[in-house]
Amino acid sequence: MLYRKIQQVINQYFKSYNDYILIIDGARQVGKSFIIRYEGKLSFRNYVELNMMDDKAGKRLFANVRGTEDFYMRLSSVAGMKLGKKNDTLVFIDEIQAYPEMLTLLKFLKDEDRYTYIASGSLLGVTLHKTLSIPGGRINTIQMFPLDFEEFLWANGVGKEAINHIKEQFIQKKSLEDGLHQYIMDLFKNFLLVGGLPQAVNTFVSEQNVIKVRTIHKEIYNLYREDASQYGVMEKLKIRKIYDLIPSNMGSRKKRLYFNQIEEKKASAARNYTDEIDYLVSAGIAMEVRAISNPVFPLIASARKNLLKLYFNDVGLLSFIFFKNNIMAIKENQCSVNLGSVYETVVATELAAHGHSLFYYDNKQKGEVDFLIDDYDSLSVLPIEVKSGKDYTMHRALNRFMSNEDYAVKQAIVFSNERQVYAEEKVIYMPIYMVMFV
Repeated sequence: MLYRKIQQVINQYFKSYNDYILIIDGARQVGKSFIIRYEGKLSFRNYVELNMMDDKAGKRLFANVRGTEDFYMRLSSVAGMKLGKKNDTLVFIDEIQAYPEMLTLLKFLKDEDRYTYIASGSLLGVTLHKTLSIPGGRINTIQMFPLDFEEFLWANGVGKEAINHIKEQFIQKKSLEDGLHQYIMDLFKNFLLVGGLPQAVNTFVSEQNVIKVRTIHKEIYNLYREDASQYGVMEKLKIRKIYDLIPSNMGSRKKRLYFNQIEEKKASAARNYTDEIDYLVSAGIAMEVRAISNPVFPLIASARKNLLKLYFNDVGLLSFIFFKNNIMAIKENQCSVNLGSVYETVVATELAAHGHSLFYYDNKQKGEVDFLIDDYDSLSVLPIEVKSGKDYTMHRALNRFMSNEDYAVKQAIVFSNERQVYAEEKVIYMPIYMVMFV
């Protein structure tokens, strides 16, 4: 099976006393249920799984639960023989967003502490916003993403000693030896093709069959597209249109979402589509990168909502849309605008998976810088440029950005295909795979 970093979090939760119930949030098909089920069955003698989406579509046994005693009665009707005590019984509530009132009930279930609970769901940001009584202090929500590149390396048999060596080189700003660099770059290009959705990764690792991997991408892409309109949101067509625009925006020079394209209305503005964009981001199927014109730490203080880029949650989906079964654009570095978008997408997914909020620099006079993140060590802004071609040292906008003393930037990173790690003034050049350690 695929080893995921979030397993450590789940294991620690199971083994320690906590005054909260853990909820794993994330898009569908990222592996939430599988990992919880796997770890839960290992850690508890009694394992009970309740899928609220299935329940809502079927018996509706857990609809309109009135208090904890009512919940226990309904739970015992389907799992009475599997219910013991807190230290030997896990109740996994899957797809909890199907019944928003269940989130409020968690507080009281935790207060009584009869069993150990864990939950998972999608769109929890939206669901919590709509829930009248949020159980503050009684739930801890953690976001789960598709596999990041380090997890992809584990899946492909790269040992932790090799990864630790690469990390040490990253920390010391040193280059890898040529053979290891070529090997990791080849795996990185495979990652661009396969992405991090567990079903795609498992199929690639076991069968090395691009056609089958692309079939999975097509199914999940369509699933996400349909998901974007199944939860009762008023503007279903707008949500689907915005999702459909992501690949074409990635293929353009600016890569920005132009709001007048959504309904083809000239006067359209960001405020007209706030709910629809928040929906896609909360569902975990899109990531937003907000514009910054005055990059001051912390970046959130000066973020602009009206200039926005949206990225897919998985680089494999984008490379599927762009290249279908043709792998040569990526494997042979055939230069194209689309290839640059693929590189940017993988950097966005890596940064997001590592807990960074995503921003980019936008200035009419000075140009754009691909990504800005907060550097909490230096309490400054860290600009990141992503280059897929040979011209990786050409970055006029970044140079102008770095020359502005008002920004007080300590250093910048340029990621490319090149092996050497070196510095020119404040700019550090690194191979693209080292983004897994940012």
